[in-house]
Amino acid sequence: MSRQIFDEIKDLITESRNPATREIDAKSTAEILQLINNEDRKIADIVAVELPYIVQAVDLLVETFKQGGRLFYIGAGTSGRLGVLDASECPPTYGIDPEMIQGIIAGGYKALVRSQEGAEDVFEQGAQDLLDHGFSTKDIVCGIAASRRTPYVIGALTKAREMGGKTIYLTCNPRAEITLPVDVAICPVVGAEVVMGSTRMKAGTATKLVLNMLTTAAMIRLGRVYENMLVDLQMTSKKLEERSKRTVMQVTGLSYEEAGRVLEQAGGHVKTALVMTLANVNADAARGRLSKADGFVRQAIVASTGKKFYRNDSA
Repeated sequence: MSRQIFDEIKDLITESRNPATREIDAKSTAEILQLINNEDRKIADIVAVELPYIVQAVDLLVETFKQGGRLFYIGAGTSGRLGVLDASECPPTYGIDPEMIQGIIAGGYKALVRSQEGAEDVFEQGAQDLLDHGFSTKDIVCGIAASRRTPYVIGALTKAREMGGKTIYLTCNPRAEITLPVDVAICPVVGAEVVMGSTRMKAGTATKLVLNMLTTAAMIRLGRVYENMLVDLQMTSKKLEERSKRTVMQVTGLSYEEAGRVLEQAGGHVKTALVMTLANVNADAARGRLSKADGFVRQAIVASTGKKFYRNDSA
């Protein structure tokens, strides 16, 4: 088995040596940092090549969410941690139910803070963990594996396919090398790492960029952003309370005190407060307009007044 694993990883791009950094151990601190930065600067352009596939994935996510389905990220090590991170940040950012986007990591939540060696090697455990989280045919799983060979992740994707669920595969190795059938493969090939095999670096950065795109674009498509502002905030902390007031003030022109009052009437919900102010309606009417507009503030305002509102417009 050890030889088999050796043969699987020896030719992976993510396990290759980077010729630009072969002398890094003999460099000064400033030179080491410059070499790292040189490699990092390449990543955004590499991710840009994958935009057509990221579009497909976002459209799948939007369709899934509209039908009441959920997104499950699943990965091991750095990949798993990044999936859990993205999932955990969506509820406070977009006001969604934590069940809507979930992160699963090989070895369980203890693996978030301490490596669980060997957890990634169990094919069957990936499938079982997905089932234990209640995965169903209306859900979608995004497997994250920089190397594209992680048995734990492949086990989960295989089970999801068998059940008829949708699948996204995010890996930093070439698409042509993927043998597992999935609905969408996203493959930012970042090349050799600064330190050979340390995929928490360039591969991790590329993964974070893609995950940011997936959930951010999906939430925008679901009406959880107005212009470029978060409007499904709930005032669950002092920071979010003040951010909510500031958003209402920026969009409507209300004073700090007025924004606080309308947010109180709106139950602390920014979208409701915006429609109340810009359409000149009460909270119940604002909620009704938002419901008819599928949660889109812009459409709710246009439908009620016949005009588009932007900053400094008057109601």
